[in-house]
Amino acid sequence: MTLGFEVFPLAENLYKKFADDIPAIEAGAPNRFLQQVTPITASLLKHWFQTDYVDTRGPNFHVGQRDAILSIVYAHEVLATASLQELYAAVAPHAMLDGDVLNEVTLGRNRYPKYAAKMATGTGKTWVLNALLLWQYLNRSADPNDERFTSNFLIVAPGLIVYDRLLDSFLGKLRDETRDFETSDIYAQRTLFVPETYRSQVFGFLQSSVITKHDIGRKVTGSGMVAITNWHLLAGKEDPDFIDDDERSGTKIGAKELARRALPLSPGITTGNALDALDRRYLRGRPLESLKDLPDLLVFNDEAHHVHAIKKGEQTSEVEWQRSLIEIASTKGRRFTQIDFSATPYNETGSGRKRGKRYFPHIVVDFDMRSAMKHGLVKALALDKRKEVAALPLDFASERDEQLRVVGLSNGQRVMLRAGLKKLEILEEQFSKAGPDKHPKLLVVCEDTNVTPYVEGFLREQGYSDEDFLRVDSGKKAELGQQEWEPVRELLFDIDRHRQPKVVICVLMLREGFDVDNICVIVPLRSSQASILLEQTIGRGLRLMWRGDEAIEELKAETRSRITRRQEPRNYFDVLFVIEHPAFEAFYDELLGGELVGRVGDDGDGTRATGDLETVGLREGFEAYDFEIPFVLREADEELTAPLIDPLALPVSKYPLHDLLQIIGNGDRFSSIDAQTKTQFGDYRVDGGVMTATGYNDFLSRITTRIAEAHARAFVATSKQYNTISHFPMLLAYKPMILGWLDTYIRRRLFGCEFDPALGENWRVLLIDDVAQDMAGAVGSLLVEMQANTPIVVAEVMYRRVSEVSEITVRSTAGVDALKCVYPRLPIPSRGGGLERLFIEWADSDTHIEAFVKLHEYQHDFLRRPYLKADGMPAQYSPDFLVRTRHEIFVVETKAQSALSDENVARKKRSALAWVDQLNDLAPEQRGDREWNYVLLGETAVRSWHDKGARVSELLYNARLTAALPSAPTTLI
Repeated sequence: MTLGFEVFPLAENLYKKFADDIPAIEAGAPNRFLQQVTPITASLLKHWFQTDYVDTRGPNFHVGQRDAILSIVYAHEVLATASLQELYAAVAPHAMLDGDVLNEVTLGRNRYPKYAAKMATGTGKTWVLNALLLWQYLNRSADPNDERFTSNFLIVAPGLIVYDRLLDSFLGKLRDETRDFETSDIYAQRTLFVPETYRSQVFGFLQSSVITKHDIGRKVTGSGMVAITNWHLLAGKEDPDFIDDDERSGTKIGAKELARRALPLSPGITTGNALDALDRRYLRGRPLESLKDLPDLLVFNDEAHHVHAIKKGEQTSEVEWQRSLIEIASTKGRRFTQIDFSATPYNETGSGRKRGKRYFPHIVVDFDMRSAMKHGLVKALALDKRKEVAALPLDFASERDEQLRVVGLSNGQRVMLRAGLKKLEILEEQFSKAGPDKHPKLLVVCEDTNVTPYVEGFLREQGYSDEDFLRVDSGKKAELGQQEWEPVRELLFDIDRHRQPKVVICVLMLREGFDVDNICVIVPLRSSQASILLEQTIGRGLRLMWRGDEAIEELKAETRSRITRRQEPRNYFDVLFVIEHPAFEAFYDELLGGELVGRVGDDGDGTRATGDLETVGLREGFEAYDFEIPFVLREADEELTAPLIDPLALPVSKYPLHDLLQIIGNGDRFSSIDAQTKTQFGDYRVDGGVMTATGYNDFLSRITTRIAEAHARAFVATSKQYNTISHFPMLLAYKPMILGWLDTYIRRRLFGCEFDPALGENWRVLLIDDVAQDMAGAVGSLLVEMQANTPIVVAEVMYRRVSEVSEITVRSTAGVDALKCVYPRLPIPSRGGGLERLFIEWADSDTHIEAFVKLHEYQHDFLRRPYLKADGMPAQYSPDFLVRTRHEIFVVETKAQSALSDENVARKKRSALAWVDQLNDLAPEQRGDREWNYVLLGETAVRSWHDKGARVSELLYNARLTAALPSAPTTLI
């Protein structure tokens, strides 16, 4: 049951009005949409969506975000309607005749511009909010008299978790109790959000005008404000740690309680029931009075399913804080605008068979979970239907005594938990091979806080340590107190980067704002059948875990396709497993229309989580096939020489090893604090175990990064000071060398004797902060001193090595073995990879070729070359191969024959030629005594020379291009 319609008429008809203009907007061609908006709006839409701009940057808006932005801009700016009723009249007049839509849109709460974006969890609602805020602010700055725009914004969060996330988004993350604006979303993604022309204006506005809920009504800003609050301020309540669900879920509220909430104060003779007293009490004081006094305001409701009316029988009433919004809007007319964002923009009505959904009437865009899954923007969904789960009786609720007190977990809950833990073990084992930094997690959702301690006890019974799970509920917070709770909260939101905890246990606290990527398994131990709660529970695990790897993206697309065809997935990349009770299967079919939901049974136990994807590391003796690539940083008369340190000449630690081993003892819990970022790492308990090679390598990697980026950063307070002291880019280029020195120093010199980190628990002494700082100081200070005091008269050059990328991913069905390469196996496209396969096999068999490598476009990103496209827009491309002979290094680009005449290919060629000519101007010893050349090969030439029995080295030499030799001899190709 819905509000009069199964589809959303505003969303459907709005899109039809501008759909034909989207290709022209993307192509930069004239179109009706851009002609009907202000010049500011036109410039923003071009910057956000035009292909010329999109191709020059990494992050971009996806199709769902694009449609949300265009729909709201078109409705508000082009149609310029002053109320929801006017919008229906302009877009979908016939829809007002359905059900009680006409009555709904004429109510007081809809007598101003009002829009709702229905966007699936994990699809980036906050980025849409950011874009719309910039659109409003820049237009208002350009024309203060245009009533469609404002520079006053109120952003409302449903609870403290989302509130904190919004503060991070607009003000930046907390660093030593100070927010670093450069980590805010809009600044960090400035190439996407803000055209360069407006950046100083926008950043100045945000840094001066964003205020927290505590400053609303107290802090005055000159050019407008961005006020961020949670809804409790509007409702006049103290901030609870967890959201009261009574009003938003449709639970019946007693008459007395309802009257207390609805009436601003009880009748009394002391106040005389004066209207101004009632109004002030109703608006809950200064913050809301100040919002009411503003001449204009745009309210963004994040997770807006908490805000709207609830229908009980024939009575419709607003939740308490929505009434405050109506009062704030009463002084502004059309200069008040409300934009709501929600994955579940509805309220549930009725119960049992009469249960239904009452959707918001102002939904102008519908990008649902089904669409998000089809586009690969969220994880695919799989229900784990093992036989042991399918055979459970309906005992998913916990065991209770006669007084309904929880006394333990039911047998069904225990089986579901075992299934979830088993699935987690499978993912952990196989994901570690594809991505050592990927740590899948299990989320257990309990019916109430009385159940969570029993889940903890069950995990301990299964052999899990306290560090393996994290309990997050109000009971746990009460146990710890605020001071001890804060580190738990920080760890919760940083779990993606840590192996532990593996399991998160919660009740309802983590429904909104818990935005982590690595939740891969969910076990819902709850009794509620409310679909809004089920959908939000799933939403916690939908965010993508794997991004950017071309081979993995191909496997993920294959998984989505197989699930759609009701086939078992062959890999588990970005699949969310729900260990679900059969009673709730119908919900998933309803949610996704029976599509994109896989059923994983016992037969699926043999499925490899990584499919046919293999992680290929460096081959033994890779140094013989490595490439050292020079980068000219400055063509000048001075150069900073490569650092050279003798680890055995460094000072011995002032901390005796024997004393340190006595201090650390056995089996204690340790944490290492990275002085550079204040990030806690290595937090685990060791019970007589030994340090793994991976753990020691991780320690070496972290301390090397700390030294190379800036030894003194731990002692500066701002990013500007850090930039001032970081003038030694060569240290970053020599990180592998520094790592090797550190390893030698630790093993042979640090403690004045031979030291084996892997022996017993020796490695733990390295995590002592004083030891780590002493070691970093000894190496880092010497490196900086050497770089600052060694001028010589040559160009300034930095070197990078192909082997810096120590692992690449290759599909077993789309890879080629190679002997003369740092990697024993190289990837090729699964479709259309015949030319690259031929080139690899041909080069590998040529005795004149010493080494070659197929570059990975994303991982070898330091080899991308800039160029200007034919339309004048800047872009980058990555060469296909590097090939080394005795006297030459060839930068090789392979192209289909039809692409050789393309103008952009010619421009890439000119950029590459300029690069190799610059390298050839270096002294021979700075480029390995080899000449650099660029080669552009068409498929016809490759196959012709190969079929005639020639060597690939001969083809490369004859086809080389330089400034002096602009094209290869036509008789040879």
